[in-house]
Amino acid sequence: MATTQDADTQIELKSTSDYARYAAEFLSERLASDIVVINVDGICSYADFFVIASGETDRHLDAMANDLTREIRNRGLHAGHREGAGEGGWVLIDFPGFVVHLFSQDSRDYYALDKLWARGTEVVRLQ
Repeated sequence: MATTQDADTQIELKSTSDYARYAAEFLSERLASDIVVINVDGICSYADFFVIASGETDRHLDAMANDLTREIRNRGLHAGHREGAGEGGWVLIDFPGFVVHLFSQDSRDYYALDKLWARGTEVVRLQ
C-alpha cells in the first residue's frame, strides 16, 4: 500500500484504479495534455485501465515516461515492460493492471486509441 502527499491530505494508493488515476494526475503535473483514463476491464485481456496522454516533444515524452516509471516504482509498483521512445512519437509503459500510452499529437491522431477502446468507460479526462 502506497501513499502520496497532497497538501494536507494523504491519499492511499490501494487499487489499480488508484494507481491509474495517480498516473494521470502525475502526468498532468508534468504538463502532459489531453489525459484520459479508460476502464477496459472485461474488454481487454491484459489490463484493467489505459492511461493515454500527449506530450509536446520527443524529450518531453521521454522525460514523462522516465519520471512516471520512477514515481510509480517509488509508490510500490514496478513496470513490467516499456516500449517505444519519444523520438518515435509513442512510449508504452506496462504496469500491473494498467498501461500508460504517451504520444506525440501526430501519433495519437494516427493510432486513435481513444476511439479504438471506445467501448471502455472513461474514468478521468484532464485537459
